[in-house]
Amino acid sequence: MASRSCANFLHLASGNLLDMPQTPRALPRVMTVPGIISDLDDNGSNDGDSDVSSSIGRERKIIVANMLPLHARKDSESGKWCFTLDEDSLLLQLKDGFSSEKEFIYVGSLKADVDASEQEVVARQLLEDFNCVPTFLPQDLQRKFYQGFCKQQLWPLFHYMLPMCSNRGDRFDRSLWRAYVSANKIFSDKVMEVINPEDDCVWVQDYHLMVLPTFLRKRYNRVKLGFFLHSPFPSSEIYRTLPVRDELLRGLLNCDLIGFHTFDYARHFLSCCSRMLGLDYESKRGHIGLDYFGRTVYIKILPVGIHMGRLESVLTLPSTSAKVKEIKDQFNGKKIILGIDDMDIFKGISLKLMAMEHLLQQHPKFQGKVVLVQIVNPARGSGKDIQEARNETYSTARRINEAYGSPDYEPVVLIDRPVPRYEKSAYYAAAECCIVNAVRDGMNLVPYKYVVCRQGTSQMDEAMGVKSDAPRTSMLVVSEFIGCSPSLSGAIRVNPWDIDAVADALSSAITMNDSEKQLRHEKHYRYVSTHDVAYWARSFMQDLERACQNHYRKRCWGIGWGLAFRVVSLSPSFRRLSVDHIVSAYKRTNRRAIFLDYDGTLVPQTSIIKTPSPEVISVLRTLSSDPKNTVFIVSGRGRSSLSEWLDPCEALGIAAEHGYFIRWDKSSEWETISVAADLDWKEIVEPVMRSYTEATDGSNIEVKESALVWHHQDADPDFGSCQAKELLDHLENVLANEPAVVKRGQDIVEVKPQGVSKGLVAEKVLLRKVESGRPPDFVMCIGDDRSDEDMFEKILSTVSSPSLPESPEIFACTVGRKPSKAKYYLDDTGDVVKLLQGLATAPSLKPKHLTQIQVSFESAI
Repeated sequence: MASRSCANFLHLASGNLLDMPQTPRALPRVMTVPGIISDLDDNGSNDGDSDVSSSIGRERKIIVANMLPLHARKDSESGKWCFTLDEDSLLLQLKDGFSSEKEFIYVGSLKADVDASEQEVVARQLLEDFNCVPTFLPQDLQRKFYQGFCKQQLWPLFHYMLPMCSNRGDRFDRSLWRAYVSANKIFSDKVMEVINPEDDCVWVQDYHLMVLPTFLRKRYNRVKLGFFLHSPFPSSEIYRTLPVRDELLRGLLNCDLIGFHTFDYARHFLSCCSRMLGLDYESKRGHIGLDYFGRTVYIKILPVGIHMGRLESVLTLPSTSAKVKEIKDQFNGKKIILGIDDMDIFKGISLKLMAMEHLLQQHPKFQGKVVLVQIVNPARGSGKDIQEARNETYSTARRINEAYGSPDYEPVVLIDRPVPRYEKSAYYAAAECCIVNAVRDGMNLVPYKYVVCRQGTSQMDEAMGVKSDAPRTSMLVVSEFIGCSPSLSGAIRVNPWDIDAVADALSSAITMNDSEKQLRHEKHYRYVSTHDVAYWARSFMQDLERACQNHYRKRCWGIGWGLAFRVVSLSPSFRRLSVDHIVSAYKRTNRRAIFLDYDGTLVPQTSIIKTPSPEVISVLRTLSSDPKNTVFIVSGRGRSSLSEWLDPCEALGIAAEHGYFIRWDKSSEWETISVAADLDWKEIVEPVMRSYTEATDGSNIEVKESALVWHHQDADPDFGSCQAKELLDHLENVLANEPAVVKRGQDIVEVKPQGVSKGLVAEKVLLRKVESGRPPDFVMCIGDDRSDEDMFEKILSTVSSPSLPESPEIFACTVGRKPSKAKYYLDDTGDVVKLLQGLATAPSLKPKHLTQIQVSFESAI
């Protein structure tokens, strides 16, 4: 069991990164009930399985992000800090999805350096005035965390840029990773200072904080925890190059709900979980879920929206109307193509300019009539790549203007300065077409803003000189590699690398007839206006509540060390099978039935050698030779291999091929189950399986006497899983009228006769013991597979039947901590063998009280 101390995680951080000023005491909890203030110090001991009950019953939303939605400024005269809300912040705008009574608390860093001596005062001020909890990171840690690991390693990788050589991207740096972990730990500590774990929801934003959920889940096993990734998630081929890939994946999997902008991003994440952690996902009633140690981690796919009211209010400003008139006069008679991008190597600005150059070259009629206005937002990062992108942008623009410009015409207008919101809105409203040509971008809300601004307001209509009832038009050319692309079905989608295709798209956009432009605009505006930021936030929180609704119906405990920590969540009655407990029951009973699976129970699934070890043979021979015991190996394997491997165990019963063949002991003949005599369906199944085997490299067919099994454990994980689903559907269709069933298991698709199951074996053995006048008073069943669940279920139903004079003691046990119909679990095959050895030696042990009497007697002599 993992330690209860969060300090275990900090072995990842070393050096001076942890020599940072600490807040002298925990921040007070926010008062929401008159007269009650809970000022508990969360640094005290708190077992994660017994979350602290809060005196505050009101649910709050705790939003955790790299930066707080605040502007900070220090007054030069008074020396005091002044703070104002950042109305443009997504974190602030998402509150509109909820009633004003909902309380939000924000945890994050300030966009300013606050001296250590002022931090406590500032922290209290921000909590009281803005419900904000600042995470004061030392400058060195902040630099290594944000500019280092986030911007130099995660950001390029998530945008498909690998450091193939030292001058193209930074190689992985372990010290920057330690800084990332340390920063995430500080963020989580701040959340712990204000959280009411039983009531509050925590929503973590973006790739800066991907291991924070691990710290928080360790402290509070049942915390309601969501995460939204605002950047792309790369394909597994790219992501798997990251040395700390597993730690980040497990961090996200410690959430209850993970959000992505597009299905592509979610699909890549799921593929990484499958390939690197062996996790499968399934869709139930439209919701995608991953089973992770008994917890279901849900996946949400929903692009973020814009704040409609905020944007429309800017359109009504007099300054916006004035700027629109100025733009109309400046570009009188010319069609404006608008681009608004950060100065970033991924935004594709120079590719866009080259497409404009190609447009003017191929279509001379557009010269003097079309202008590309490119607004360049300030770069969010720094470095050689940014400077190279800027230089290329300017040189390309200069080349185009020199080739196709004139004294009164400049085909490319670069605006490289901070542009106020009203001016951008004016350009949106005036532009005939908007192009977003990024080679990779998480979402990009520029197209959404453009559509809303083209819809206009009464003030904007007056400034533009259009009638209020005039039809609205807009045209979008968007890269297929940005997150908003799938939601804009009326846009012209382009591959930004294909200069010719982008130029053709621009030509189509500016020459398209108005009626079609109107239809495309209406379609886009309908979507953008109904899927705003409030809808996005409300939908995410509703799904988070649904994902957490069963938290208190299951038992939770943590396992694993460091960033490998995870929570196991299982039924309240599910517990580890104690050797002492079962041995005690074993010694009290005289008519015992023992059922054991083979692969994964007596022999590890991962073992190449499938023959039983000498220890297994020894313990099986001892148990089966006891006249009080009826011991059966119940396996999906064929009877020839099982009888050969288990030959030394003469009194051992064997049920092969899931019970199609049964042998009561070595001297008995094999019996065939009576319900499955017709095997003609195998002639239908084998050709189908063979065709899938030929099409799926690494797959193979196992031919059993009663069944056919298609294995794909050695195939590509994604392709093998996809082919298995297709094969399952194919076989179910062709076998619709045949006496056979198709089942999917761990890396297999199996076809077997109807009515054959391990459960039927257990029922047959138990009923025979009843008929012989020796009803069982002890039943033990151990297995690890889905097929063993049939055995658990049938045993429970059989022993509760009226034919048994009294209920026996039942020990149904699964191997591995996972959801099961069994009441008990053991961790692995080693535990199973130890338990069986305990039973095998149990009859020779003397009762404890007799041993004590003998010792006393010998002492007296």
